[in-house]
Amino acid sequence: MALNTSPKAEELKSRVEAFMNEHVYAAEEEYNDYIDNAENRWTIPPVMEELKAKAKAAGLWNLFLAEFNEYGSGLTNLEYAPLCEIMGRSMIGPEVFNCSAPDTGNMELLARYATDEQKGKWLIPLLEGKIRSAFAMTEPAVASSDATNVQCSIKRDGNEYVINGRKWWISGAPDPRCEIFILMGKTDPDAARHQQQSQILIPRDTLGVKIIRPMKVFGSDDAPHGHAEILFDNVRVPASNLIGEEGSGFAIAQGRLGPGRIHHCMRLIGCAQRALELMCARVDSRVAFGKKISEQGSIREDIAKSICEIEQARLLTMKAADKMDKGSYKEAKDLIAMIKIVAPNMAQTVIDRAMQAHGAMGLSQDTFLPEAFAYARTIRFADGPDQVHMNSLGKQIIQRYAG
Repeated sequence: MALNTSPKAEELKSRVEAFMNEHVYAAEEEYNDYIDNAENRWTIPPVMEELKAKAKAAGLWNLFLAEFNEYGSGLTNLEYAPLCEIMGRSMIGPEVFNCSAPDTGNMELLARYATDEQKGKWLIPLLEGKIRSAFAMTEPAVASSDATNVQCSIKRDGNEYVINGRKWWISGAPDPRCEIFILMGKTDPDAARHQQQSQILIPRDTLGVKIIRPMKVFGSDDAPHGHAEILFDNVRVPASNLIGEEGSGFAIAQGRLGPGRIHHCMRLIGCAQRALELMCARVDSRVAFGKKISEQGSIREDIAKSICEIEQARLLTMKAADKMDKGSYKEAKDLIAMIKIVAPNMAQTVIDRAMQAHGAMGLSQDTFLPEAFAYARTIRFADGPDQVHMNSLGKQIIQRYAG
């Protein structure tokens, strides 16, 4: 498989890398200190808006959105993947370039399925970085890894829809800039299993939208972006807020998740690569029992295994992106399942080794490693847990070879 990309993509890769080295890594400490010392943790550090303005002025903005030249950079998924990896090396990196989840998935969804009116009201402000968004699917009362299980109701009442239900782990909902939710619920519980669901736009300030609490990951609230539990209590929105047709929600969700899974995996590969580099620098600078830690055989084995595992995940993810570019999500779904199984587990393992090599420092706020580890562990659930992807992939492979 050829992995050649265009001169434009190579030039953007060099520019993103230079921008990260010059601006982003140096801003991480200021960003985190601001949140830790703010009276209200749910406020945006000024340095983030400064970085976004610089990236936008440099033309490093909305680099995703394959297929949509009028909105993004016009890069393919394969061309965007290495850029996504570089951004993912920092926990604040993707947002700087307006390329962070869940906004990327939501913008792709709106670009593909929304009406012109919906695009003008919500997609354009998202593309401009003026607002943020959330995707409300997961529910506490059902196994939401099976999207057909969602119970949140969307009922037509004249020229409006009425929404009732409870959602949780809604990433980005506590962010003060989040102004719009894309919610998935049931419009017709009696329809065929995959035609019961619909998606609808709900402005955050709509009467009846109640953010109950921010959810915590390993004790951290992930402020100022976070994840929320939300109650939708007789929420009314215009019928024109429906995305697509009634019953199309499941198909829309699948279309949204394909590129999003590639993005998550590439960001995690970036995290793992940075963790490995930090690990190498650390063990080569520390002496224990009379020699550098880097001279220990077990350390060298960990580093060797890590670079092999990173490169394997990188190539597999690039192959998935390439296949998606040349076909469709459906044609690439086996490879997308593979990367969703491989990349988060790889990143968690490599980051864990780097933490161990750093000693107690590896658990502290003095490196990005604990936050990256939590991110990798979280993505083993997000966009489908490991077991769902393994079950689906195993079924596909049996059908392929057993006839």
